[in-house]
Amino acid sequence: MTITALYLFPLYWMYLTAFKGGTEIFLSPPTFWPSDPQWNVLRVLETTNVGRYIWNSLLVASGTTVVVILFGTGCAYALARLRGRLVEVSLFAILMMQALPSSLMVTPIFVAFSQFGLLATPRLAVILAQAAKVLPLYIVLCRASFVQVPRELEEASLVDGNSRVGAFFLIALPLARNGILISSVLVFLQSFGEYVYARSLIAQEPLQTATVGLQGFMGPNASDWTGVMAYSALYVTPVLIVFIFLQKRIVSGLTAGALK
Repeated sequence: MTITALYLFPLYWMYLTAFKGGTEIFLSPPTFWPSDPQWNVLRVLETTNVGRYIWNSLLVASGTTVVVILFGTGCAYALARLRGRLVEVSLFAILMMQALPSSLMVTPIFVAFSQFGLLATPRLAVILAQAAKVLPLYIVLCRASFVQVPRELEEASLVDGNSRVGAFFLIALPLARNGILISSVLVFLQSFGEYVYARSLIAQEPLQTATVGLQGFMGPNASDWTGVMAYSALYVTPVLIVFIFLQKRIVSGLTAGALK
């Protein structure tokens, strides 16, 4: 409980500061409840494009998740069923790809996307770049789920007349759904907070994501800290809602995996 409280305290402080005045946030000792609540959230909603920024982040995160699921699920299944030196090399290459930081990859990606004309659709460019970044993580996590699915069930399905594709969709995929769901949620959350590619590949302000829009409160001489916290509260709340709705499935997947 103590560790949980320490972990959640910054979240509490963010929501608390979002309702404080500009002077109260610098009081010493600090107050743990706003003495004169301010509706900074409404001010941020009225004076910034936070709604559009969050919508752009949702589009990027959702698009990235769909692309990763489409291309990563089959790859994870194949790596879980095949054996040999080639599989080991492939897994090592996937882990190496995961270790590469976005700041290192952004320049060659920018040049390549410019050559292919993808910068004309910057949100699609961010989706593809982010999908390439998180795809290794998704494959590694999903592979562990498919490994736990007994081969005997698929072999029995093949004996009953199903094809290999049919056994994948009717046996392996349903039994690994918890692992796929958890991996997809992690991919979505990572993509929802993506900054480097959105900052580098999107030039138009109306298409920017929420993480980039946060810079509007930071100036060279002064920063609007109440605005930062109110903006952050608006930005984080959808993520918390996702956790609340998927809490049971996430806990089930983390404790039981895909083993049936």
